[in-house]
Amino acid sequence: MKFNTKAIHGGQKDIDPAYGSVMPPIYQTTTYSQSTPGGHKGFEYSRSANPTRSALERAIASIENGNHGMAFGSGLAAIDAVLKLLKYGDEVISTNDLYGGTYRLFTSIFEDFGIKFKFIGMQNAENIEDHITDKTKLIWVETPTNPMMNIIDIKKAATVAKKHNVLLAVDNTFATAYLQRPLDLGADIVMHSATKYLGGHSDVVMGTLAVKEKELADKLYFIQNASGAIAGPQDCFLVLRGLKTLHVRMQRHCENGRQVAEYLSSHPKIENVYWPGLKDHPNHDIAKEQMKDFGGMISFTTKGNNYEEAIKIVENLKVFTLAESLGGVESLAGHPASMTHASIPKAEREKTGVVDSLIRLSVGIEDGDDLVADLEQAIG
Repeated sequence: MKFNTKAIHGGQKDIDPAYGSVMPPIYQTTTYSQSTPGGHKGFEYSRSANPTRSALERAIASIENGNHGMAFGSGLAAIDAVLKLLKYGDEVISTNDLYGGTYRLFTSIFEDFGIKFKFIGMQNAENIEDHITDKTKLIWVETPTNPMMNIIDIKKAATVAKKHNVLLAVDNTFATAYLQRPLDLGADIVMHSATKYLGGHSDVVMGTLAVKEKELADKLYFIQNASGAIAGPQDCFLVLRGLKTLHVRMQRHCENGRQVAEYLSSHPKIENVYWPGLKDHPNHDIAKEQMKDFGGMISFTTKGNNYEEAIKIVENLKVFTLAESLGGVESLAGHPASMTHASIPKAEREKTGVVDSLIRLSVGIEDGDDLVADLEQAIG
């Protein structure tokens, strides 16, 4: 199957043999009848497995060209499961420009358990090798990064990881499998905050993982069951529904993203525009090679880098909603320094470009002309 067909049918064969339901039913149950101890139809207890969740997990594996998928209660729960593959004394190399919640999980939770984190710039992926030691067990990559939209060469990162027998995990939330498939580029684990584009309607919180190798999948399934941070059947149903329109939504996100990025690039009050589709964007050529299109996430700064001016812009928006999160059908705007990245110390976040005037847009699927007009009146 090609991607557009996979989004609707991938992994979804014979989902409901009972009644032939086209959509997988919501199995809102904790436990399952057994004919004899151990005699069941593949499901014993819903923390371990649930038919609705299993349907979603097969679909996630399918769109990422993996063999195994897992659904968790949030994106951070999925990342938490990956970190539990490690033990005291292990080291992780992570991009230094990443989601604030990931940074908080790494530094405020897992550092206390004796895991060491190195945060480095990965625009040149070959530089990762300079930081690898015999204790390095995981490389953590976001691409595009949050919120600076930096592009990291997944193939090169995978080459370095394999050379040193290190796991490579890629947060694919911003791009989704519609735009890039990290497992095909050599990654071992691909992670999504399914809260965002996979669900697509701002009505569910969830995280997913997809892998190819069974041995790695078995370890993650064990952690999923043992730690219990699973996604519920209602949420799984909503993300399954979201997947079926992922391809058409992402196409419009990309189209509107281009229109908004080009408008901002020509605006006299705007200093910098960060969108991988712009030819002057760092690593634009790599984005063009590893991505199908460039997505609907854009960040920009104002001339003068004034904090109050940035706050005024986001408060004046009318079609864009000032809110946390991203990836829904509606356009959202955020101010990373005071919102999504407030957990990162000012000095640290400014090193990566998250300055006081930075505004992040999640460009939705409304009419592009209306979005440009809204930005025009808000910026003034």
